Amino acid sequence: MSTDTPVKPESTVAGRLKNFIIVIVAIALSAALFLGLRTQTNSVSLTQLDQASTPLEVAVSNNKPSLVEFYADWCTVCQKMAPDMAQLQQQYADKLNFVMLNVDNTKWLPEMLKYRVDGIPHFVFLGQQGEAIAETIGDIPRSVMSSNLEALVAGSALPYAQVSGQVSKFSAPVSADGSQDDPRSHGSQVVN
Repeated sequence: MSTDTPVKPESTVAGRLKNFIIVIVAIALSAALFLGLRTQTNSVSLTQLDQASTPLEVAVSNNKPSLVEFYADWCTVCQKMAPDMAQLQQQYADKLNFVMLNVDNTKWLPEMLKYRVDGIPHFVFLGQQGEAIAETIGDIPRSVMSSNLEALVAGSALPYAQVSGQVSKFSAPVSADGSQDDPRSHGSQVVN
């Protein structure tokens, strides 16, 4: 007597259908994972925003209102806000200037001191003649920033002119004797 029993054709078809469904699900999950990872890596960087920004010299002289952002590449709050700022820049590009000033560049030290930048991101709203109208600091929701930009374009009072959110602490790179330190040193000096 043989212990081998013939395989029924129905179970072969059912097994193949089950395997086919598993393959389709695996392909779908792989595609979703690939697209999900790809979407995350296509986010806007601070460098891209900086490259697309209006130079400060142009912004203060072209008779358009401006939003000046003091930022740093290491600032996690700045990085978090970058996608929202990119959308706002696209939305308002024809109505106002977007200016990016990296606090790690000592070229911007006079502006950092002028606007008392001690936390980033630090936003300064400038009127058409380059005059400071208001400042906000930290992680500002896009809806709040959009309301402020609408008012800035219209020449009205900013509805959220005194908003503060989460910031990355920053100290201007100036020592007591007026010499400049490395901006990332946070006030520590090397003594020769």
